Amino acid sequence: MVQDEKGEVVAASDAPRTKKPGFFSRASTFIRQVFGELRKVVTPTRQELVKYTGVVLGFVVVMMAVVYGLDVLFVWLTTIVFGTPGGAAS
Repeated sequence: MVQDEKGEVVAASDAPRTKKPGFFSRASTFIRQVFGELRKVVTPTRQELVKYTGVVLGFVVVMMAVVYGLDVLFVWLTTIVFGTPGGAAS
């Protein structure tokens, strides 16, 4: 590796090229890496799971209330601006 004039690291032009591994070699490496990552996974305790579920459900309820409030507000505004549909047109 060599730094160019901008300070970025680039491959040297005279560096020997390595042969790209075959399909099965890459697939087996991928599978080994997947299992390695899965070993790092930590499952939450029952108490944590209940807490996280409560937080998510609370957030969903709050967002539903916000959307409902905006819907009611926009219905009220459009009724004021355009009038009631089917109103008496004399």
